Amino acid sequence: MTKVLMLASFGLEIVECAGALAAHIDAGDEVEAAVLMARQEARPQIVEAAGIVGIKEVEFLDFPSGEYNTDAVWKEKIVRLIRKVRPDIVITQDPVHAQHDLDPDRRTIALLYPESFAISGRDWHIEECGGYEPHMPRTIYYMTPENANCIVEISKYYAIKQKALGVLKDQMTFSAKHTLKHVSAETIGYVVENFDDVKDDMFSLGLALHSQFEKSLAITHGLGGHSGAVLGEAYRREGQFVIPKLLE
Repeated sequence: MTKVLMLASFGLEIVECAGALAAHIDAGDEVEAAVLMARQEARPQIVEAAGIVGIKEVEFLDFPSGEYNTDAVWKEKIVRLIRKVRPDIVITQDPVHAQHDLDPDRRTIALLYPESFAISGRDWHIEECGGYEPHMPRTIYYMTPENANCIVEISKYYAIKQKALGVLKDQMTFSAKHTLKHVSAETIGYVVENFDDVKDDMFSLGLALHSQFEKSLAITHGLGGHSGAVLGEAYRREGQFVIPKLLE
């Protein structure tokens, strides 16, 4: 059995990776999730969405947006989590993508995560990190990367992904309002066919936008990208693949 930890920054990432996570659960693997930052009102929605995917436990790490760095006190929170869960695989954001993303905190997160992963396997701050024995994740996968090196076929789990999106009311509403600040309503109408019907309901508009985002990505990494998948989720594995022979 493989143990997988979805280390989400804001919560939506659990749904964005729902295809791969559901595939692991379907295979009998153990999947847990943790969220670095999430507003209190959004947390029940994140837990519900994770439950739809099949994840039974979500831990909220209570990081304050814009008010943390890579100092030891913050690393201890991540190291404690890693040593407690002891995952074989960690899925998290792509540090390359984060470098030019001006979304708050992403660049700090991109430094904090790998620093914490590396030190979690060392004899460092044992008591401060809950007394757990050192553990370093064997494999790290970056979600929605700039340059993917593997694709997960998610056609079987795509409906689960869409259903989970539908319970993230806080995130969908935020996304709609944020998009309307930067994109004209006329342009959104080219993406959301029923825009006139949902334009005054921020949750419905956000859900329609995210549904289009996810379908577009899945097709791009599947049939549209000639990857061999039909609907795909893209990942980049940290480091080299070691294989016994060339794969077909």
